[in-house]
Amino acid sequence: MDLFEYQARDLFEAHNIPVLAGAVATTAEEAERAAESMGGKVVVKAQVKVGGRGKAGGVKLAEDSADAKVKASAILGMDIKGHTVHKVMIAQAAPIAEEYYMAILLDRANRNFLVMASVAGGMEIEEVAHTSPEKLARVGIDPNVGISREKALEIVAAGQFPSDIADSVADVLLKLWAAFVAEDATLMEINPLVKTVDGRIIALDGKVTLDDNAEFRHPSHEALIDHAAANPLEAAAKEKGLNYVKLEGEVGIIGNGAGLVMSTLDVVAYAGEKYGVKPANFLDIGGGASAQVMADGLSIILGDPEVRSVFVNVFGGITACDAVANGIVQALEILGAKATKPIVVRLDGNNVVEGRRILDEAAHPLVQQLDTMDGAAAKAAELAAK
Repeated sequence: MDLFEYQARDLFEAHNIPVLAGAVATTAEEAERAAESMGGKVVVKAQVKVGGRGKAGGVKLAEDSADAKVKASAILGMDIKGHTVHKVMIAQAAPIAEEYYMAILLDRANRNFLVMASVAGGMEIEEVAHTSPEKLARVGIDPNVGISREKALEIVAAGQFPSDIADSVADVLLKLWAAFVAEDATLMEINPLVKTVDGRIIALDGKVTLDDNAEFRHPSHEALIDHAAANPLEAAAKEKGLNYVKLEGEVGIIGNGAGLVMSTLDVVAYAGEKYGVKPANFLDIGGGASAQVMADGLSIILGDPEVRSVFVNVFGGITACDAVANGIVQALEILGAKATKPIVVRLDGNNVVEGRRILDEAAHPLVQQLDTMDGAAAKAAELAAK
């Protein structure tokens, strides 16, 4: 889950990372009041989860509260790379002397964490890496060891930070690491980390990504979800504990196991080229295809107005094919009149003969069985095209 900048700022503050005063506003009037409470001179920042806000005109300096109202009015409602601005952050202005960069992220390739630090902050890190690679320190962190003060100072030195602020920057890095671990993050970035004219080191802008797989440990993270931007089908699937991702297509897909579902997407995409149709979703019901799980999965997919047919592709393993077949039959009974679109079923694996017999005897008018994955994908694509 990616956070808005104002959420990242609040999270940093909660972990004692130095930040300036900030507030979020959804109207120009709220922006004016927030700016007044901060002394007038503020920065008005569009809150969208995309880069390039400044170049798009989504970040503006306001000289006083009245100016903040004008700037907020201009930014609210803007479209920035396909994202509509519904909120602005009002950030206290800072007398900046120098700008730096600092980030901790999950390094999947090396199965550890990575700290990146540079004295060249305030710009996209890709640009720094391309134009001034010698100014960017990249230091791997063993998750079993973490970052000690000695390690933090080593990273600060590698990032070429001036000696007079080395201790202060190391303090921020240690607090950022503590926050990274405590919140189960996969990314925490400060850009820029600034030195003010009076020598303070402050996190002026933050970017945070939290690991959804760890949400069971963080009930408070629920409040950080941007429900307004969430796809309603994905939200409904999440409530039912289903692994669902909405795609732009016409063939709904249900499978058991992420690998099988990914393969099914490929096969349907290939078969659909003939008919001009594509996969409509990724939906993994996991190992336990009970009647209720199947009903939940079908109800989500059938609730998508873009879906024209459904392909259920199941390989029986721990859950045998007869249990899956019973689940499909009972799911259709549960759904009743809500089930209106053709469903192509391909069963294979453990107890497949019994599973196919159960579906044959049920003889539901919406259900067709095919023996092979390719054949079933082609039939589902054909039905969607019709």
